Amino acid sequence: MCCDLKRRFLLLYATQKGQAKAIAEEIWQQAGSHGFEAEMHCISEMDKYNLETEKDPVVIVISTTGTGDPPDTARKFVKRIQDTTLPPDHFAHLQYGLLGLGDSEYTFFCNGGKTVDRRLQELGAQHFYDTGLADDCVGLELVVDPWIDGLWLALREAFLLQKEKEGMSSNADTISSSLSAAPHDMDELNLSSEVRNLKLEDEGVRSSDVLSQKSVDIHLAASTRDTEPSLVHSVPPISQSVLNIPALPPDYIELEFQDTHGENPHLSSLISEGTAFEVPVTRAVQLTREDAIKTALLLELDIADTVFDYQPGDAFCVMCPNNVIEVEELLQILGLSEKGDYFVFVKVKQGTKKKGAAIPQHIPERSTVKFILTWCLEIRAIPKKAFLRALVECTSDVGEKRRLQELCSRQGASDYTRFIRESNVCLLDLLHAFPSCKPSLNLLIEHLPKLQARSYSVSSSNLYQPGRVCFVFNIVEFPTCPARPVSRKGVCTGWLAELVAPLLHANKNTLNAKGGSPSTEKISIFARPNNTFHLPADPSVPFMMVGPGTGISPFIGFLQHRQKLREEHRDWEFGETWLFFGCRHRDRDYLFKDELRCFLENGTLTHLKVCFSRDSSTAEVASPKYVQEVIRLYAKEVARVLLQEGGYFYVCGDKKHMADGVSDAVVDILSMEMEVDKLEAMKILAMLREAKRYLQDVWS
Repeated sequence: MCCDLKRRFLLLYATQKGQAKAIAEEIWQQAGSHGFEAEMHCISEMDKYNLETEKDPVVIVISTTGTGDPPDTARKFVKRIQDTTLPPDHFAHLQYGLLGLGDSEYTFFCNGGKTVDRRLQELGAQHFYDTGLADDCVGLELVVDPWIDGLWLALREAFLLQKEKEGMSSNADTISSSLSAAPHDMDELNLSSEVRNLKLEDEGVRSSDVLSQKSVDIHLAASTRDTEPSLVHSVPPISQSVLNIPALPPDYIELEFQDTHGENPHLSSLISEGTAFEVPVTRAVQLTREDAIKTALLLELDIADTVFDYQPGDAFCVMCPNNVIEVEELLQILGLSEKGDYFVFVKVKQGTKKKGAAIPQHIPERSTVKFILTWCLEIRAIPKKAFLRALVECTSDVGEKRRLQELCSRQGASDYTRFIRESNVCLLDLLHAFPSCKPSLNLLIEHLPKLQARSYSVSSSNLYQPGRVCFVFNIVEFPTCPARPVSRKGVCTGWLAELVAPLLHANKNTLNAKGGSPSTEKISIFARPNNTFHLPADPSVPFMMVGPGTGISPFIGFLQHRQKLREEHRDWEFGETWLFFGCRHRDRDYLFKDELRCFLENGTLTHLKVCFSRDSSTAEVASPKYVQEVIRLYAKEVARVLLQEGGYFYVCGDKKHMADGVSDAVVDILSMEMEVDKLEAMKILAMLREAKRYLQDVWS
């Protein structure tokens, strides 16, 4: 603790994919220019800090993962503070400010941060600064930037108050003046109470990677030929503005190119959780017709020779590579086409100014250039502002350099959102748009996040199909747009579709076909169990399932499992089962149509309600087009299952366009059937969620 105790504060971060860490590093770097020194640690490093004895202010940046869980790095910390034997004044000495990161597309928005915040309050800790909740759905910087701006005044006030409490009022003026002497915008000391008391509601952050601001006075005349802004072109006022851009992030990675001899690491070394299994693909079936708007595939994997285990409702992750053509393009732009198969030794640069610099965990110490770009880095990631700032230094054209500065500046926030974030622009798009930008490989390693394995819901039952696991997905398509002139398929779904194309052709539209030549293609997977999205433990309990489109996937596993249980335990009592399914066209994308009919005929499925959003109707009264509309037709049955029979309600699929509508429908049903107002009905639904009887597996 080499910091001046008068101005030191403890900075903790809990991250899943690196976003919270990046924001903490931003705060750490800005602290010095405001007269503070931050002692920064990952929240998991509990041997390096002690909240029980901490006297200085604490700043916590924490993300949320899964459906509302704290990140893996915070699990031990959360478990420790949730110890029920801790007294209510355990942290009475502690003053803290917390910035939570989340995505409002999911039900339990910022729940990781909220969980820690709530528990610290219960244990007597006090806020010295209002909690910020940042929403990746609308753009992290909308909350992160003002929250960090207001932090410095809050810290000053916290230190002054601390000294007054210690009876050191006589020194307060000295401390205040020394702090004021630090470089900062003088207007900041006079921040209005609006900023100081900024109540950052549920609108907020995924990870602003914007580092400390400095003014850059660059004036370039706007072109009179272009009146509309674009990715590569700006218009007044931004084109004529003095810019506040992030400070240049310190470089910290050094590469040593070696020869082409050796072996790349095994893929299993790239995951930090669980065990990876390399398994063959035994079957591939296209579930949709050729003229369907989306193409849905079912893949079957052989897990008989592994210890991979699952329950219906679980998910698992597929380790996928980046697109080979995009990797080759990147190698060419980086000037590394001839060195793709060269091994590189990665190490931390000596004398780097980066706090706690270390080789990213997802980067092997020694591997080939091509391996790093193919399996380690998310080259499709939307570039963060800190990355744009670093790319400025790699750009030789003056106009291109200025535009990159604008896009990462405070003044260019709306352009960044419009032309990069909302357009899903990636590094390759930027390098094509700004051809004089020539970054190094080590810069990519420093700024691109880990290539994440993609998660898929299990669509089978290990009782029904021993030694097999199935999953269903749509091939994701990204159409062209002005900022991205080329169309692309999803990283994983595009790769899988290409991988199984021969098998798919052999089994074309033969869902039950067992013939064909065995596949030699293998993929690497690892388990990602879902702790709640499972069948009721008591088979006599009724349940309802809502799964339009590929949202039906886990429910096929549910029904297969239920069918097998019915066959093996004919003396058991089984509750009724409902499935609400929807798609665009009855004859194009009605997934598992024949299987569902069989489940109905053998009694496994009690009620099947379907709707088709794009089929024209000749009936006098139009049929419902969406599952949320169909559910309203069965209001009494929904209320009976949930309220009288203690049943379960499962929802799987798109959140914004379906799950929220289903939730609204259930609230209206509860309000109507119980004759209570909407607020009371929302409380009842919240209780059902808390009791794990209203369950969602949704995506944005």
